[in-house]
Amino acid sequence: MADFTMSILGLKKKQPKTFKVKASTMDAEMEFSCEVKWKGKDLFDLVCRTIGLRETWFFGLRYTVKDTYAWLKPDKQVLDQEVPKDSPITFHFLAKFFPEKVEDELVQEITQHLFFLQVKKQILDEEIFCSPEASVLLASYAVQAKYGDYDPNFHKPGFLAQDELLPKRVLMQYQMTPDMWEEKITAWYAEHRNITRDEAEMEYLKIAQDLEMYGVSYFSITQNKRDTELLLGVDAQGLHIYSPNNKLSPNKSFPWSGIRNISYSEKEFTIKPLDKKKEVFKFYSSQLRVNKLILQLCIGNHDLFMRRRKVDSIEVQQMKAQAKEEKARKKVERQILAREKQMREEAERAKEEMERRLFQLQDEARMANEALLRSEETADLLAEKAQIAEEEAKLLAHKAAEAEQDRQRLEVTALKTKEEKRLMEQKMREAESLAVKLVEQSERRLKEADHLKQDLNEAKDAERRAKQKLLEITKPTYPLIAAYSNMGGSIRMDFKDSDMKRLSMEIERERLEYMEKSKHLQDQLKELKSEIESLKLEEQQQAGLYSLRSYAEPPYIPHSNRNSAYMAQMAFYEEV
Repeated sequence: MADFTMSILGLKKKQPKTFKVKASTMDAEMEFSCEVKWKGKDLFDLVCRTIGLRETWFFGLRYTVKDTYAWLKPDKQVLDQEVPKDSPITFHFLAKFFPEKVEDELVQEITQHLFFLQVKKQILDEEIFCSPEASVLLASYAVQAKYGDYDPNFHKPGFLAQDELLPKRVLMQYQMTPDMWEEKITAWYAEHRNITRDEAEMEYLKIAQDLEMYGVSYFSITQNKRDTELLLGVDAQGLHIYSPNNKLSPNKSFPWSGIRNISYSEKEFTIKPLDKKKEVFKFYSSQLRVNKLILQLCIGNHDLFMRRRKVDSIEVQQMKAQAKEEKARKKVERQILAREKQMREEAERAKEEMERRLFQLQDEARMANEALLRSEETADLLAEKAQIAEEEAKLLAHKAAEAEQDRQRLEVTALKTKEEKRLMEQKMREAESLAVKLVEQSERRLKEADHLKQDLNEAKDAERRAKQKLLEITKPTYPLIAAYSNMGGSIRMDFKDSDMKRLSMEIERERLEYMEKSKHLQDQLKELKSEIESLKLEEQQQAGLYSLRSYAEPPYIPHSNRNSAYMAQMAFYEEV
């Protein structure tokens, strides 16, 4: 039992001590448990194996030290370096060196993707200056890499609202709304159709590598002992000296091919040109840690520069061959996928066309059925209308016959009415002439009556005078007169009485004849008046029904003439 306990304690003592590490790439975070004795290379290889990276010479693990940064040294233990004492210790897996031509040197897709993410972040953080036009073009490739081909049905306005695609300096430089920027980016994005994510990222890097600040690490330096502040830039091409306020155009450049040696002693750096006739350039840096970092970058970039000019190693050749095969395989797969996609799209279009055609045929069939129903209804309606029209035609024919009969009857009636009018006019003229004659006769009779009255009065006056004269004569000779009176006077008086009676009887007879004629004339006038009224009434009815206005109204005796004749008759009757 004691031996077993001792063995367990021995095993516990033999277990290595570990520490926690968190490695952050541009799109992921990883945590590892590392042994205390691990060197920087062990941790770096572990991260590379984890993400599947083989082009390890471009990358490194960077950490923060006070107010600057440093790269983890591969040949020194991790805990022996000036790494943070936090747990876990945080490292950033970033590109330490940049290629001269990305399309020739970056082989793996993961390498391209990490460079793309890092360069994109540097442009958005304005660590790399980019013009507005280039920023929009780069943003369009970034959108293509993220969203694939542009589809207006899927990528509606506002789909880029949550994406950071342009530097703030560019956004502040122009008075444009986010929608306007999105419209400009989308216009370029729509032209990148059929470009894969890897190709879009490579196009992004090919544009970015032509920017002046791409892949340049800047450090503050002074020249000689006059403390003239300058900027030192280290990149894949060589060393560059800049003014503090201008990082785009270097004042002086030292390409790697023209540098013979770089050395430093504490704070002093010396650049010896390959051409011995050229002046040696010296500059000073106040921080030892920065001097070491400058030296690391110079050595690493120079090694890569020389490596590019040599034949590729077997490993690189294998990687390029595999990458080429992989690209070819992916190209074939993309072509097959594109064909399948095209065939699927064509099938979908054919299906949509068939469905549309089916719907169209259904609509046409429905419309044809509706048209058939409407035609049947129309036929029934037309048959009904034809029947109604036939009945109406019969009715109209019957009415036409009746109208024709009425017309003929009216013509006959009109002829009769015309004849009757003519007869009535003739009767009226006869009655008028008779009335005139009666008036004249009544006037003549009146005159005769006046003459008779005058003669009667004269006879009465003569008789009265004769009687008076006879009395006067008979007074002296009474007997004679009496005898005379008995003989001749009675005769005289008898004679006078018989004349008076005869005259009176003649007047009475003429009066009676005149009254009879006048009564007969009055009856004729009344009959004529009633006939005229009936004819007028019949004319009005016929005019209202058949509009027989073409016949002129019959002439009639004016009321003044009729009234004058009637008044003359009545005056005559009263006088008589």
